[in-house]
Amino acid sequence: MAFFDSIKLEKGMYNGGRSLTAVLEELDPSEHYKGTPLEGLDAFQRQLKRYDIRVGGAHSDSVQKFFETSNSAALFPEYVARAVRQGMENNDCLKDIIAAKTVIDGMDYRSVVSTPSDDEKALKPVAEGAALPQTNVKTSENLVKLIKRGRMLVASYEAIKYQRLDLFTVTLRQIGAHIAREQIKDAVDVLINGDGNNNSASVVALDTANTLTYADLIDLWANMSPYELNTMLA
Repeated sequence: MAFFDSIKLEKGMYNGGRSLTAVLEELDPSEHYKGTPLEGLDAFQRQLKRYDIRVGGAHSDSVQKFFETSNSAALFPEYVARAVRQGMENNDCLKDIIAAKTVIDGMDYRSVVSTPSDDEKALKPVAEGAALPQTNVKTSENLVKLIKRGRMLVASYEAIKYQRLDLFTVTLRQIGAHIAREQIKDAVDVLINGDGNNNSASVVALDTANTLTYADLIDLWANMSPYELNTMLA
């Protein structure tokens, strides 16, 4: 086991598509610190403690504390990523409207679809020796093209030297919140207009134009059968 204060940090740890936290956890598992004063800290937080970098609280350090040594400088990208991710998670309602999450390594994605008819959805009795009804699952006709978004973080010398990390973290979380909002906008657009495979949402008309009533909600709920209406976006 490599103890947290003897690990050599380098930028090459970011290679391979894994976060620095995951790499550090593999080298220095948190389970080995149960019953010690470091219990409750993950591998990245132990490195912050190693270099005495305080990212929150009234006595938080300035951004330049990360760059006092080459080793501690390797922690800065992970600090940024974690703060942005926290902002995304705090403002994330995407998980409430998706059925599954798939991680891919590519510029586009081809999903699988199953569109049974009402007759095919019914589980009818099958006579002995008779063929079982089939539900067809196939790949979608068109690829779903993924959108790339980015944000460059530019900071002046004065900002790095004097800016406290607690306030800098707030800025990074705001960026994460903006990313989360863009993702939910993309998801809602796909729900309404489809992903290019002729699968846009059907329209349930209101009884009275521009007026949503309880009866309209019941009608919407009934039209979604056999699926469950469990989330509403306004």
